[in-house]
Amino acid sequence: MRYSLFSLARQALRGHRGWQPVWRDAAPQASYDVIIVGGGGHGLATAYYLAKEHGIRKVAVVEKGWIGSGNAGRNTTIIRSNYLLPGNEPFYEWSMKLWEGLEQDLNYNAMVSQRGVLNLYHSDAQRDAFARRGNAMRLAGADAELLDAGAVRSMLPFLDFDNARFPIKGGLLQRRGGTARHDAVVWGYARGASDLGVDIIQNCEVTGFVRDGDRVTGVTTTRGTIGAGKVGLAVAGSSSRVAQYAGLRLPIESHVLQAFVSEAIKPLIPGVVTFGAGHFYISQSDKGGLVFGGDIDGYNSYAQRGNLPTVEDVCEGGMALMPVIGRVRMLRSWGGLVDMSMDGSPIIDRTPLQGLYLNAGWCYGGFKATPGSGWCFAHLLARDEPHPTARAYRLDRFATGHLIDEKGQGAQPNLH
Repeated sequence: MRYSLFSLARQALRGHRGWQPVWRDAAPQASYDVIIVGGGGHGLATAYYLAKEHGIRKVAVVEKGWIGSGNAGRNTTIIRSNYLLPGNEPFYEWSMKLWEGLEQDLNYNAMVSQRGVLNLYHSDAQRDAFARRGNAMRLAGADAELLDAGAVRSMLPFLDFDNARFPIKGGLLQRRGGTARHDAVVWGYARGASDLGVDIIQNCEVTGFVRDGDRVTGVTTTRGTIGAGKVGLAVAGSSSRVAQYAGLRLPIESHVLQAFVSEAIKPLIPGVVTFGAGHFYISQSDKGGLVFGGDIDGYNSYAQRGNLPTVEDVCEGGMALMPVIGRVRMLRSWGGLVDMSMDGSPIIDRTPLQGLYLNAGWCYGGFKATPGSGWCFAHLLARDEPHPTARAYRLDRFATGHLIDEKGQGAQPNLH
């Protein structure tokens, strides 16, 4: 069924009784050409592009819960491509271009809203660093504007420009950045993949790998053994645990990243704003709630819940930036399980085992990378060679020293 104004009108006249399920809830077959472990945005996007771009349609997406039950449903929905390093910026810009055509490609309303992303700076040194980043973005084909304090004040007059400790001196603006509806992205990719013949298998947890020597030939699951020509892992914060089934130890730590939403208020924040003197980012949803977050919790965990010290830290950052939100009530919070790599950048590569491929280490950048990640992982699985924009995302870079340290913090995951 193709969605359009005409199909909506037709179904309205029929009492909305003719709508079909968005995707098929399939039962596992004996074997597939490719199995994707993980039914989040990255896994579903990979399956979709495998079928659409490479013609590989005997594909299964295996998810231990329901699709989108992990980080895809536990983030702050920001999309952007404002990166600095040549290993990152071309990839995220390619992902941004895919975002811009996603709804037309999928025939699904993912609520992509290019309302702009503004990173504030608070010192001359930070201004110079943002100018460098903006120039790197423009060299890679992205848009970037360096604003002074007056331009920022005209956009966001409610910010605390006179804060004695953190005066706002300007910001780096990417107008093409913005937000998207996380659940709709998952559903859209699931619908597109299912229509192309991909099996989406929910409530099917992977418990091990079938091996023939150093080659992976399938997976064992709670719903039986499934054979595969190739297996791709896209399980975010569970990457280390699932890789252990194959005897692999990954350069990844799992941490909780909390996010928050307030009660609904009248339109206040036109785009996405980040605080340059602390880790705080905020936008406003279409329902009116303020959606915001900050740093990961400071210890390793596999729990999808956080704790109060991080809540306090995030709220302090928000109050330092815009005291006006102090009277707004927080409605709820949630935690996502993020896979923090040693240099803060992702991995899209083959593993030492033949037939087993890895998509992991997305840190804070997983949601915004969804289309690009799926495109590049599908390219790797189909052709056994990295996509040009993802060549730097090698697994062995931590051994060879070719790190992609976007923040310049060193090889310590909790600092990224």
